[in-house]
Amino acid sequence: MYSLSNMTMKEACLYVKQARKDRGREHRRVHSHQVCGRLTDKEWSAVVTRQKTTFAKGKTFAHTARWNDHHEKWDLKTIKNKYNKL
Repeated sequence: MYSLSNMTMKEACLYVKQARKDRGREHRRVHSHQVCGRLTDKEWSAVVTRQKTTFAKGKTFAHTARWNDHHEKWDLKTIKNKYNKL
C-alpha cells in the first residue's frame, strides 16, 4: 500500500480500521494465556540466573575508600591542594 499522504479519506479510514484490527489480533495472539509446557531437565539446567554482583564493591568502599579522608593531616595547604584539583 502507498503512504497515508497519497490516500483519499475513505482509503485512509479503511487503512486505520484494518491496522487497529491487526494490532488487536496480534495482541490477543501474544497474550492468549495458553498453558505453556514445562521445561525439561536439560532446559532447566541451561537457565542461568544471575545474582547480585555489587555486594563486594560496597564492602570494599565502606572499609577502605570511604575513610581515606580521615587519615590525612588537615591544614590550609592540604585543603587548597585537594579542592583546587576539582
